[in-house]
Amino acid sequence: MTRTRTAMLAALTLVAGASGTALAAHSASAGAAAAACTVDYKVQNDWGSGFTAAVTVTNNGAATSNWSLKWSYAGSQKITNSWNAKVSQSGAAVTAANESYNGTLSTGGSANFGFQGTYSGSNAVPATFTLNGVTCNVDGGPTDPTDPTDPTDPTDPTGPSDRVDNPYAGAKGYVNPEWSEKAAAEPGGSRIANQPTGVWLDRIAAIEGANGGMGLRDHLDEALKQKGSGELYIQLVIYNLPGRDCAALASNGELGPTEIDRYKTEYIDPIAAILSDSKYASLRIVTTVEIDSLPNLVTNVSGRPTATPNCDVMKANGNYQKGIGYALNKLGDIDNVYNYIDAGHHGWLGWDDNFGSSADMFKTAATTEGATLSDVQGFIVNTANYSALKENNFKITDSVNGTSVRQSKWVDWNRYTDELSYAQAMREKLVSIGFDSKIGMLIDTSRNGWGGTQRPTGPGATTNVDTYVNGGKYDRRIHLGNWCNQSGAGLGERPKANPEPGIDAYVWMKPPGESDGASKEIPNDEGKGFDRMCDPTYTGNARNGNSMSGALPDAPLSGKWFSAQFQELMKNAYPPLS
Repeated sequence: MTRTRTAMLAALTLVAGASGTALAAHSASAGAAAAACTVDYKVQNDWGSGFTAAVTVTNNGAATSNWSLKWSYAGSQKITNSWNAKVSQSGAAVTAANESYNGTLSTGGSANFGFQGTYSGSNAVPATFTLNGVTCNVDGGPTDPTDPTDPTDPTDPTGPSDRVDNPYAGAKGYVNPEWSEKAAAEPGGSRIANQPTGVWLDRIAAIEGANGGMGLRDHLDEALKQKGSGELYIQLVIYNLPGRDCAALASNGELGPTEIDRYKTEYIDPIAAILSDSKYASLRIVTTVEIDSLPNLVTNVSGRPTATPNCDVMKANGNYQKGIGYALNKLGDIDNVYNYIDAGHHGWLGWDDNFGSSADMFKTAATTEGATLSDVQGFIVNTANYSALKENNFKITDSVNGTSVRQSKWVDWNRYTDELSYAQAMREKLVSIGFDSKIGMLIDTSRNGWGGTQRPTGPGATTNVDTYVNGGKYDRRIHLGNWCNQSGAGLGERPKANPEPGIDAYVWMKPPGESDGASKEIPNDEGKGFDRMCDPTYTGNARNGNSMSGALPDAPLSGKWFSAQFQELMKNAYPPLS
């Protein structure tokens, strides 16, 4: 989507009040005449499960004979009836249109209407209103640029920052207090508890805060506190597609394969409404959009030995592409949001028959549901995976006794030996098919250090190509296809910006210490199944060459804290922890 920059008024406020009984009255009002339109939204009565609201919309632009006011709720609000306007609702999105008798809005003219609704949880004021497609409560500039009380003063730290080519450059990262507390509580964990990690929005409830945890607004408010007067990025993982992770039962989600409308209206729309709040305009918000999805439509469908029926369903209905396109479109409209699409890892897509097809699939998704290539800041690889950043002891062009490294059992004809070479090559491919030449790559290095006493210090023996590769490789997995709670893994490079050409940052998108999946079946209400790849006794399938899974024992559900894994990662960190 084409981006425009505006100075947003901090105009949406909560006001305490009373009306007969001690009921809170929420109010959103605009305070600048320069706004094209202003909206005053007041909750007049609130009884915990329902409310009535009065809205006044004022037109400061050209006169109009018909008007339509739109907003989205961040919570569960549902409008049940209305007066003086035709009010309709689709998921979180609301449209209020004039009646036949109040359609005329002269310049400076106002219209009033009201409605009744229900809700559970919070009843937050909508963040953004548009009148006939024009955003309201948006000021063209400060009335007095020298007035420190003016909410649009250019020195105001909550004002929007200029959009940058790399959101990680010159900025510190958001430290998730919930993860940091768990890390610091582990013996030795204080050494890394101040590192920035991703905040995973892995179900609808996570937006408000699941099981008493921090919700999205809580994280953003905390990010503003951590930001101070400098620049700060916060990383969000958008992860709730219908039919999620069609080939990995451990990370299945709450939405069924056909529930694309719920994904849009109950998940993406509320996230977009919150992120578009002008309160957060000074943050650099990085989104990792739907890991482990699009590549499945290339590698795990009919015609491949790794095919699964669930992936065939998702390829046929197109809901992965639709969901990702919709997310890119909605989030890409927000000036300070930077979208990165998940692009698998070299041990998944590095083969000739996967690489180009996956790049084409990424482009399809990025041009679906109103999204355009300009909505994409870049791509992320190795998310929540273990592929080594750099394999220094052998190269893809090496040969042993006339046999290419590509013919070794470990490389198995892959074009790449590590994530850095794969990320840089995938970037070049994506640019060649139309993505902006300025796109950058992220590499998740949270668990790919492979240090400790077993880290090779040089190439393997040249007896044959397998002894050469196996003796020198850092990645000590039994097979590249193993992905669950890997034994021997270690923390990798610490998060940093611009580490290599074409790479925006090394990141810890997967918070170290959070499980990939349970070692055995555990009943739960999160839609997460049991995948044998997380069972240390499993002897494998076509995806891992029928090898042992290499998983740690006694693991909890995906996303839950796994102390034994955290200790393993610290012990095997590379660079080592001091």
